[in-house]
Amino acid sequence: MCKAKFTYYQACFTFALIAFLSTISLSAQQFDLFARESFGSGKDVMPYRILYPDHFHRAKKYPLILVLHGAGERGDDNELQLTHGAKLFLKDDVRKKFPAIVVFPQCPTGSYWSNVDRESISDDKRNFIFREDGEPTKAMSLLLVLIDDLLKKPYIDKNRLYVGGLSMGGMGTFELLSRRPHLFAAAFPICGGGHPNTVKEYAKDVSLWIFHGAKDNVVSLHHSEVMVNALKKAGANVRFTVYPEVQHESWEQAFAEPELLPWLFLHSRK
Repeated sequence: MCKAKFTYYQACFTFALIAFLSTISLSAQQFDLFARESFGSGKDVMPYRILYPDHFHRAKKYPLILVLHGAGERGDDNELQLTHGAKLFLKDDVRKKFPAIVVFPQCPTGSYWSNVDRESISDDKRNFIFREDGEPTKAMSLLLVLIDDLLKKPYIDKNRLYVGGLSMGGMGTFELLSRRPHLFAAAFPICGGGHPNTVKEYAKDVSLWIFHGAKDNVVSLHHSEVMVNALKKAGANVRFTVYPEVQHESWEQAFAEPELLPWLFLHSRK
C-alpha cells in the first residue's frame, strides 16, 4: 500500500515537473519570435529585441511600439528586457488585431533611461529628483540614435509611433517625449515620473495614459500625480489610472488593461 502511494506521488511530481519545464520551454520559444538585434559598436552598443507582425511585408507600413523596461532588467544579455509586457504582444489575437513592430531595447547595467538623481531613504524606499535639462544619459543617447535608425526603415509608419515603459522605463518615457516632442502620437508611462516643466514641450502633441499603484513603495504615486497635473495645465489629452491596492508592480494591471492597445492605436500624428 505504501509503495503504491509512493509510486502515485512520484508520478504526480514527475508530471508536474514535466508540465513546468514545458511551460518554460514554450515561453522561451515564444520569446524567440522577438528577433535579437543590437545597435552601435564597441562599448556603445544597445541590444534590442524586435517583433515583426504576422505576414510582415516590407512594402506595407506598420506602427512602431517602443517599450522601455525597469531598472531590474538592465544588462547586455538581450533577454531580461522581455520580462514584463512582452507576452502581451505575442498573443495571437493581439497580433491579428494590432499588427505592429514592437521593440524592447535594453539599458546597460551602469546607466539609466532618464536623467534623474536617486537617493535611498530606506531599504525599499527611494527619492527621485528629476532634472529639467542636462545631457542625456548614455542609455538615452543610444536610444535616441536607435530610434533615428529605426525611422529610416520604409515599413515604419512615422505618424503612428508609440512609447511606454515601467518604473525606470516610465521615467524614460517622459524624458524621451521631452527630447523628441514632435515624434510620438501616444505614450503610456507606468509607475514613473519626470520633471513637470518639461511637459510643455509635448503636451499638445502627444496623448498619454498614465498608470500607477496607490501603494507604490518604490516610486511614489506623487511623481505621476505631479506629471498629470502639469500635463492637464498644459492642455494635454491625458488619462490617469490609479490602482488603489497595488504597490510597485502596477505594470501587471496596466498591460492587462483590455483598452490599452485599442486606445493606443486610435492615435496618429496629424
